[in-house]
Amino acid sequence: MLLGQPHGPDPLGDENTGEADIEYKTCTWWQTGMLMIAETISLGILSLPSVMSTVGLIPGLLLILGMGAFATYSGYVMFQFKMKYPWVKSMADAFEILFAPWGSKAKNIGKEVGGAAQVIFLIFSMASHILTWTICFNVLTEHAVCNIVWGIVALVVFWIFDLPRTLKKMSYFSVASFISIFTAVMITMIAVGIEVPGRGPTRYTLWPRPGVTFQQAFLSVSNIVFAYAGHVAFFGFIDEMKNPAEFPKSLALLQISDISMYCVVAIIVYRYAGTDVTSPALGSAGSTISKIAYGIAIPTIIIAGVIYGHVSSTYVYRRIFPTQRTKNTWTAWFLWAGITMILWTIAWIIAESIPEFNDMLALVSSLFASWFTYGVSGCFWLFLNWRKWTSTKRKSFLMLVNFCLVLMGGAICGMGLYTSGYAIHQESSRSAGSWSCRSS
Repeated sequence: MLLGQPHGPDPLGDENTGEADIEYKTCTWWQTGMLMIAETISLGILSLPSVMSTVGLIPGLLLILGMGAFATYSGYVMFQFKMKYPWVKSMADAFEILFAPWGSKAKNIGKEVGGAAQVIFLIFSMASHILTWTICFNVLTEHAVCNIVWGIVALVVFWIFDLPRTLKKMSYFSVASFISIFTAVMITMIAVGIEVPGRGPTRYTLWPRPGVTFQQAFLSVSNIVFAYAGHVAFFGFIDEMKNPAEFPKSLALLQISDISMYCVVAIIVYRYAGTDVTSPALGSAGSTISKIAYGIAIPTIIIAGVIYGHVSSTYVYRRIFPTQRTKNTWTAWFLWAGITMILWTIAWIIAESIPEFNDMLALVSSLFASWFTYGVSGCFWLFLNWRKWTSTKRKSFLMLVNFCLVLMGGAICGMGLYTSGYAIHQESSRSAGSWSCRSS
């Protein structure tokens, strides 16, 4: 098979023909954009003020802007890849195409690797939402019950919300999710900006604070990567659009929203909370305001987590039970409910095993977001433009950009794994630790 050559028709092409009991491909561009906003602008934004506390205001701002620009471009490359191969519904399908030129065995390996990596990444992201739920309710109830109990409650709540089998209705909830996180961070920004009698002078730095280690600095970079880590679900979102050609509008809505919010929130909260800023950032404004902010943020914690759960469950469901996906029978619903419960249970186990918020985000970013947000998109462009890399000056420039994306993915993955592993080891020795009723 030659590079760029299609490998066959969509095996599930009846999803929008009216022959299926469950109809897909129903989202407009703005609904898709809101889904992407709900998925992306959630937990990542809560770690950004602490990033600036580590690397300084100016380097932090440059990192947020620069990585946001690369994330915008890489998302557009994914759109180009989807338009070239319309049957691609997941990273597994995309990896199958990338590996196809090296033979049928390589193609199958690519499919398995892509699918497994996508599902594992989404499960870790689901775990981060369970962890945030636990932190949230510990704040709201002042640690009234065991951490593990709040984790089990989160598991049940997320599972129930993931029982609907399409994303169309979830797009309306995503509007509530955006309003939720926007309101919560606005309250936090206003609260930390108000002069409180008796509070000492706020300490903030424009540049990295003295004594910052390489591990601490790169852990911050990994947290920024997680803030842009929605790309893994982009193929699934495009696939549920009425008109996939309108995806650039959805991408623009997402990236304008997230880059602007990330910069404003990170700068203001760090400027007024200073080096005492917490992660998640909602805890930086004092006990009472933190409770209010966390209470308002609950819809975001739920909805963004549910979207991750839905995308991962859809892939597993399609892969294991392809003939059941479009059926509206008791068997089909039972299988869907079982898959979602299994995946959320695995996520709960991970959340209890890595109880520190920043460490969880850094590990997820290093293992998977580094590639899905940056590195793999560079591979997509190089694949699509095989033997045309230097055909024009524009192509030559884009070739360099996409090689940079691949190198970024590899560098973030390698160094991020080292720094996040080191941080988890250090944290476990001085905190409550895994599977503990005490809050870390």
